[in-house]
Amino acid sequence: MITGPIKSQIDQIWNAFWAGGIANPIEVIEQLTYLLFIRRLDDLHTLEENKANRLKQPMARRIFPEGPDPKGRPYADCRWSRFKHFAPADMFTVVGEHVFPFLRGDLARQLGNSDSTYARHMAGARFTIPTPALLAKVLDLLDHVPMDDRDTKGDVYEYMLGKIASAGQNGQFRTPRHIIQLMVELTAPRPGDVICDPACGTAGFLVAAGEYLRARHPDLFHDEPQRDHFHHRMFHGFDFDHTMLRIGSMNMLLHGVDSPDISYRDALAQDHAGEEEKYTLVLANPPFAGSLDYENTAKDLLQIVKTKKTELLFLALFLRLLKPGGRAAVIVPDGVLFGSSTAHKELRRMLVEDHKLDAVVKLPGGVFRPYAGVSTAILLFTKTNSGGTDRVWLYDVEADGWSLDDKRTPLLPDDKLGPVPNTALGADEHAKNNLPDVLARWAARNDAERERPRTAQSFCVPKADIAAQGYDLSLNRYKEVVHEAVEHRAPKDILAELAKLEEEIQRGMKELEGMLK
Repeated sequence: MITGPIKSQIDQIWNAFWAGGIANPIEVIEQLTYLLFIRRLDDLHTLEENKANRLKQPMARRIFPEGPDPKGRPYADCRWSRFKHFAPADMFTVVGEHVFPFLRGDLARQLGNSDSTYARHMAGARFTIPTPALLAKVLDLLDHVPMDDRDTKGDVYEYMLGKIASAGQNGQFRTPRHIIQLMVELTAPRPGDVICDPACGTAGFLVAAGEYLRARHPDLFHDEPQRDHFHHRMFHGFDFDHTMLRIGSMNMLLHGVDSPDISYRDALAQDHAGEEEKYTLVLANPPFAGSLDYENTAKDLLQIVKTKKTELLFLALFLRLLKPGGRAAVIVPDGVLFGSSTAHKELRRMLVEDHKLDAVVKLPGGVFRPYAGVSTAILLFTKTNSGGTDRVWLYDVEADGWSLDDKRTPLLPDDKLGPVPNTALGADEHAKNNLPDVLARWAARNDAERERPRTAQSFCVPKADIAAQGYDLSLNRYKEVVHEAVEHRAPKDILAELAKLEEEIQRGMKELEGMLK
């Protein structure tokens, strides 16, 4: 958790960009990503220098080459620790004409294959800060942000990403961090997992999975094969937006993952051969209403579900990507749960009959505001190829800790937010944040939850009931409403009261006639 002063520093940097003429939040975060990466390269180079000095040996790996660059300027001037002291005009020249060409060209050769992910995504780096004054101001502010600790670096970048307040062009929008954390907690990543997000965006799911493993399995870093697996083979993310790939790669780097596989790929396209049954865990929030090149869509996916709906094609893709026994937690729009098309019904039938559908967690309608108001749910399933669904656990999340309007204001203190709060919640607080209860009841889904009535917030539904409803997975199909008890009077008592009322009316009429005479 970053402190108020650090948040204030980030806010100042953001405001400096806006005042300097860069109002597009994606462009701001992209330029900050480049600058943070340049600062990170300088830190790595300094570490290598210190190591060489201690061992009295030449540097084993130089980030910045010796000698001049192709334009005659010393490569050493490309280091953050050097150019940050230059006059604004000279600094602007060095960064625009020397540092960025270095990122696009020589960097890949200097880093070698082990860090090629970052070098590859920096190959398209563009310097768009318009003036020396703005660059000097941003560098000065950024230089004072503490980036020594891995947790701080990650939190700083996450806070920056939180400022991206515009949706993408293909149904993309940022998944709230607490919803990502909930999905990671529900799937409980293991040290041997191979994790994939085929629509990774800023790599939020992969980052959260890495943080979960650091917290729950710290011993994995004491075992060399497991540590090597964590840094080089565990994390895989695909996207077809180069900006998101750069941002996602930097997010992973700042969270301490040395070389994740963050690649350019249209996950639904025909040319994704070789990815079948490769992963043990899929975490994703795929585009819901994205544009689709139907002709280029993978034919094997269309054989499973012949549809143009990306949310259905992504579900079919997840089943292809997972190894048998692999599990998934993915966000889908409500329409997937009850849609009446042949493709909708067949995909739900496959999840229930051919694999193991574990749970449907319905989310409140405002979770993705202000980006989108679509109603969504989390599907949790295990690929088996042989069935296995016995009962499906359903949970109706009514509150996630934030207001469900466009402002998304926190309803509780920080230590009581998220799925794993630092402080236990009382009954009144549960009404504002259901996520800890989701985790607690998920753990009991094979025991006490099976006895819960369908009037409760969570309960289990046998597979036979779901099949009988045409594999409809909408929670309202199975939830029973509690009716308030109404006291009914006996008919003879009602008739006696009516007779008495009639006598009173007749008496009143006679009295009225007497008065008129």
